[in-house]
Amino acid sequence: MTALPSSLLLVGCGKMGGALLERWLGNGLRAAAVTVVEPQENTAAALRERYNLTVLPDFSKTGDAPQVVVFAVKPQVMEETLPGYTGLGGSEPDAGPLFVSIAAGCTVESLARHLGTDAAIVRAMPNTPAAIGHGMTVACASPSVSEDQRVLAAGLFTAVGAFAWVESEDLLDPVTAVSGSGPAYVFLLAEYLAQAGVATGLDEDLAQQLARATVSGSGALLEHSDETAAELRKDVTSPGGTTEAALEVLMAEPGLRTLLTEAVAAATARVRRLSS
Repeated sequence: MTALPSSLLLVGCGKMGGALLERWLGNGLRAAAVTVVEPQENTAAALRERYNLTVLPDFSKTGDAPQVVVFAVKPQVMEETLPGYTGLGGSEPDAGPLFVSIAAGCTVESLARHLGTDAAIVRAMPNTPAAIGHGMTVACASPSVSEDQRVLAAGLFTAVGAFAWVESEDLLDPVTAVSGSGPAYVFLLAEYLAQAGVATGLDEDLAQQLARATVSGSGALLEHSDETAAELRKDVTSPGGTTEAALEVLMAEPGLRTLLTEAVAAATARVRRLSS
């Protein structure tokens, strides 16, 4: 059983925030321990009906501070969101909550400008497969984060998939480019694979089914195999066979490796501009 907080404030409940919330509740976090700040009334009403949660349009500093505050709003609105949480929990050491941000490009330093230089802050980058418990999250912690709070943060994200710490915050930029944005690259592969099937004469529905099952099945095989991706690729590639003919195209330069390298570099550059 992963460690989950006794009280949690979730700020923003869009697709990623909602996916995390569903997994947390499914892994034992009590609905009574959760408060959600969600200004979109349609979303708020759906959350109340589905989970019987306390959902507020905005936050007011009343009562005890939650053990954990998770910011799941878009990076573009973080600057206007954070001032409402300044001073939350008081100024005594270890008295405040653990603040967790999943906003791409929002640095620990930028968060601390509003939350306090001594605030316990974890910056994390999950990805969308968290919605089905197969996410990948990487996080870094500010110096004020205690060991117990690190356990709490790890518990939140192991509840939705794999988790790793990095000591250098700079590494979260390429992490965002590889795993945060990575599901879109995989979905694009499935999209283009289906289109290629149609171009060679397959019915569109069958091509879609083949691409979807091939990508999802290959991912599951990679997850459960002890072999590397390169080894699995070689296993399915017979000399002189059809797979080899296709790979000769994909692996030629400039080919898929160059395109992915350039894509990840572009995404890394974009997230660094967001943080500047």
